[in-house]
Amino acid sequence: MKKLNYAFTMAEILLSLTIIGVVAAITLPSLTGNINERTWNTQRKALYARFSQAIALMPALNGYGTFTEDESGSIVQDNVAETFVTAGLSKVLKINNICSYDKLNDCGIASIIITPSGNKITDITTMEKLNSKLTGSFTSGHSGKNTHAAAFETENGESIIVHYNPQCTGNLDEKPFTADGSYGGSMDIRHRICVNFIYDLNGNKGPNTVGKDIGFMTALYPFDAKLFAPYPAIKPLDNRYPYTSSDGISASKACTDMNSEYRLPQADELVSMFVNKSLIDADTLAAGTYAFVSSDLWLTSSRKAYVTQSVISGTRDDEPRESAFPVWCVKR
Repeated sequence: MKKLNYAFTMAEILLSLTIIGVVAAITLPSLTGNINERTWNTQRKALYARFSQAIALMPALNGYGTFTEDESGSIVQDNVAETFVTAGLSKVLKINNICSYDKLNDCGIASIIITPSGNKITDITTMEKLNSKLTGSFTSGHSGKNTHAAAFETENGESIIVHYNPQCTGNLDEKPFTADGSYGGSMDIRHRICVNFIYDLNGNKGPNTVGKDIGFMTALYPFDAKLFAPYPAIKPLDNRYPYTSSDGISASKACTDMNSEYRLPQADELVSMFVNKSLIDADTLAAGTYAFVSSDLWLTSSRKAYVTQSVISGTRDDEPRESAFPVWCVKR
């Protein structure tokens, strides 16, 4: 009996290749995105650890650089951010390249930054361009100067833009309470902001999007400085929640219900979100006109309250624990 040889026809081979191609086209973008997300998360945590250690080693964060002002008091020249990097940060952190404000692109700074909602930011070369609320007159006699940014590259290939306030003051323990623990009014935190870092984990390669390869870190308080690097949800929750609630969802639970990896931000994490509000679309969000609740509690003999922070005006306040405020969660 003659033995028959079986084989695939050309049509069957082409059909199989077509199916494989379709499946690959569907799954590969998702797979690549997941790999990128894990890589960025790892890089982000490592970058924060290195910068936290560096900031802790600096004796003070204020006082670097000089201003040249005209008769009206407007700054016509400043080198404060660049001096902070060259004379301060570079002593405690390995830096490969430093760029002045007019040559930020030489340090891999992208010309366009994409916000989480898809808006395009094309200019963050000064404090005012980053956030106009960081300049001008503050409360308690403090004022903010419209300083130029600087940039540098790390040995690991990250590109960092630096906005710097050489006149930062204040400390972590200041609270809007009187000596007897009664309510003392809201508190402006803007003069406590010393340095803001906007980082790009892979230079200008892309996607140059906040929440992916681009993020931010903010150093507060000139002495015993603390670095905060919140990773906020794309937008706030739509409803308002109290810190504690006997018959409803608390603010903290609202975050974990949204995503098991989410939590309430610390008060100073909300300060960092205020500084970088243009990067996270805070001005365009409906809830952005309100103060957001933090996980921090201020407890005194006469008052139990949680800390709220406006990401619009920069003021910090304390509110009764039963009051309901918008919630903007951050990732752990």
